[in-house]
Amino acid sequence: MIGLSMSRLAWALLAFCVGLAVPRLCSGHGGVSMENDMCKLRAGPYVMHFTGYQPYSAPELEFCEDIPDTGYTLIVLDYLDAQLRDLPVEARIIRDTGDESDLERITVYHKPATVHPTGTFVIEHTFTEPGQFVGLVRAGEHVSRFPFAVGTRGWRTLVLYILFGAIALGAGGLLFLYSSRRA
Repeated sequence: MIGLSMSRLAWALLAFCVGLAVPRLCSGHGGVSMENDMCKLRAGPYVMHFTGYQPYSAPELEFCEDIPDTGYTLIVLDYLDAQLRDLPVEARIIRDTGDESDLERITVYHKPATVHPTGTFVIEHTFTEPGQFVGLVRAGEHVSRFPFAVGTRGWRTLVLYILFGAIALGAGGLLFLYSSRRA
């Protein structure tokens, strides 16, 4: 009876480790109701839904916070408030230097204010280096400011693989000790 429960424990540990090895499958955005949507961008009373894509380096990923890698990036802002369709909306991405007194000097992307009657504003930019940035979206007189990082996927992936390796080694060690005790 003890051998059966240890076997089940070993399989449970193995399944847990495999689950850690595929974190992308566990972090999907689909099925989230708008009330629980973490990808909302507010500019005063107006709300937009923020979705980012990197079709060449990570086509399977959608993100709304940090950008995983450098390279070509699409950011789509879908207007959730119909009033935004009649307002000029502007977007700017700046390096996060802590000093925004000279926006032109630290700007890496700028799309002048335009009206988007379809309710979709698309930003296309190629990030050439990792770092800390700030997005500025102006809707009429209201500004949304959101900091984000670019190129963080490498560190997060490394940490996940180290954690997975440690758990796998621990589980393997436990199985080895258990099997050597029975012999």
